[in-house]
Amino acid sequence: MAVHHFGIMDKPPQKSEIYETFEPEKYNCISILDDYIEPILSLMCNIDFFYNTLNIKEKGLNYCGITLISPSSSEKMLSVIENNENLKNLTELLKKAVNKNKYVIHFGI
Repeated sequence: MAVHHFGIMDKPPQKSEIYETFEPEKYNCISILDDYIEPILSLMCNIDFFYNTLNIKEKGLNYCGITLISPSSSEKMLSVIENNENLKNLTELLKKAVNKNKYVIHFGI
């Protein structure tokens, strides 16, 4: 089964950094089945995210790559997923990141 991984970054990404290595264990990621992410992708297509680096700002999750999610984008994601029972773990992770003003990293399928 295809899964997406989400984790809280200990330190904020820097503009000079490029994230291109799949390393969910480094960020203590949670795994979310693609069956739960795919249906909400269109709901996130107006949210700003960063693809692999802070130098590449795009709309929507980088479905097959790495997404850097700012605290403000995490708040917007929460408004999309908060009442979805299948995404309860992701909701908790995003709330924790927002409360600590931390970035979230997403590793796509």
